[in-house]
Amino acid sequence: MHFTILLAFFEFSRTVVSMCAAGILLFLIALLAARTDVAQARGLDKVVALSNLCFAAPLAVFGALHLSAAHGLMTMVPSYMPWRLFWAYFFGFALLAASLSIATKIQVQWSGLLFGIAMFLIVAMLMIPGVIASPRDRFAWTLIFRESSFGGAGWILAGSALRGQTREQGRGQGGSKLISIGRVLVGLAAVFFGVENLLHTANVPGVPLEKLMPAWIPVHALIGWLTGAILVVAGIRMLLAKKTRTAATYLGSWLVLLVVFVYGPILIAALLDPSTDVKVEGIDYFFDTLLFAGAVLALASATPRTD
Repeated sequence: MHFTILLAFFEFSRTVVSMCAAGILLFLIALLAARTDVAQARGLDKVVALSNLCFAAPLAVFGALHLSAAHGLMTMVPSYMPWRLFWAYFFGFALLAASLSIATKIQVQWSGLLFGIAMFLIVAMLMIPGVIASPRDRFAWTLIFRESSFGGAGWILAGSALRGQTREQGRGQGGSKLISIGRVLVGLAAVFFGVENLLHTANVPGVPLEKLMPAWIPVHALIGWLTGAILVVAGIRMLLAKKTRTAATYLGSWLVLLVVFVYGPILIAALLDPSTDVKVEGIDYFFDTLLFAGAVLALASATPRTD
């Protein structure tokens, strides 16, 4: 029995190894870049200081996925686009470049802006047609709100970087429109996700996708209801621009707790499974939720303390 578990742990596919390696490497790079901000922050602001880390590490993981499984992912590229394999590889390299830029906080005004545009193109080309084909599929709607919030967070990061530059140059509040657009998109996603969490407590919390909560995780309903309530309240605050930083800080911190204490054990269990598909799914859910946490924390970081 112990030998079987050990064998399952070490017999990773190239895809699993590349995703894990990319995530760990970018985590270390982003942690090194954020060490001063974390040391200077107090209370939950230490979590806010990790916003770029939470956002960059998942991008690296998904970039590695695109490069190692390009032939499978090329089928998601619309059939009317030429060179479908090229676009799968191109997006993988683009995600890795964006993750490195955001982790190191170098040229984020460009990486965040371009990443946001890429997400909005994905919504228009892939997600909206899916909703039109199946308007009653709640998971199709989840994907629209999820990708839109990721794109909005990219623009928040870009707007925050632009605002920092204009302040240094004494030219006012550059990037504020990008931050406002991102705030609305993240707020809408939070409200939608909150309602879905309240209605479907059997599913994993946070980003409400198909996976069910494992039976060995206790108090499923309580976690779902609490997560849903926090999402709805924080999302409404974001949309109204009332105590946005406080709402985003508490929501982002809660999502990080979910990543560690719910998705962490799910990830470990998945990595011990002999199936590569199960491993990839576990990694995907872990970093997908971490990316949404990074989106929320990016909003908290970009919002003045008075808001």
